[in-house]
Amino acid sequence: MKFYDFNNLPKEEAAKHLNTCCGSTQWLKMMMQRFPFSTPHDMLQCANEVWYQKCGVNDWLEAFLHHPEIGNLNSLREKFNVSHHLASAEQAAMQSASDNVLLQLAEKNKEYKKKFGFIFIVFATGKDPEEMLDLLKHRINNSREDEMQVAMGEQQKITFQRLKGIVEDFELPQSQLTTHVLDTSLGKPAQKLFVQLYHEQGNDKKAIASGLTNHDGRVPNLLPAGRILTAGEYTLRFEVNQYYNELNLQCFYPYVEISFLLKNQLHYHVPLLLNPFGYSTYRGS
Repeated sequence: MKFYDFNNLPKEEAAKHLNTCCGSTQWLKMMMQRFPFSTPHDMLQCANEVWYQKCGVNDWLEAFLHHPEIGNLNSLREKFNVSHHLASAEQAAMQSASDNVLLQLAEKNKEYKKKFGFIFIVFATGKDPEEMLDLLKHRINNSREDEMQVAMGEQQKITFQRLKGIVEDFELPQSQLTTHVLDTSLGKPAQKLFVQLYHEQGNDKKAIASGLTNHDGRVPNLLPAGRILTAGEYTLRFEVNQYYNELNLQCFYPYVEISFLLKNQLHYHVPLLLNPFGYSTYRGS
């Protein structure tokens, strides 16, 4: 439906739609306090303000509970009546996953949940089973605090994707931070290279987002739509060793870290030109 039509729904019906997007009681309550919204952009800003400033760990964990485990097709059918049709569509690629991949996902999901106390949350739309398994294998190495930040960002991406499915003119702006990896030794984009973003605060470094490069070597939605980072120092870490291992090539640098300063709310693009024995970077556009 159009934004105008959504905005004129009875409050109870609008709340039901929003509840399919995010299972946090606090998020839904705060969103409905602002309903109806003045514009689609106001709706997006409100969703971000509530999620990042009004919600906390317990609210994020509540939202996570409304998702089935990645790769667990039985739970898609048996649970989550409010949003099972959405989760099924988001995990559609799992229908073609090999038994080996599903087995690894099941094992890693158990290991992940035992370590962190919540299930693996990932924006699954457009990702194949192998990509989701790769992301799971990388993110399980995070601390609980870091992984909570990454997971709640993935939840927000899911929320916005579902809002877009309800309100067709709900615009999703480009991620404030993007990256692009070109393998100059092969003359093509570096695909399925794991990237994690950190916020540097003195001697403290906290992970806040992660992703895999796509077929074009890009991580287009590293940050959820509309999320604006505070000014400061940030680091993108590229896991180079695994990328070249998959290509059966040796490399000199096991990883590449690029630190940079964000000074305003503009879009920042941080490309990486990579080869097995060197790399370079620049401020992109």
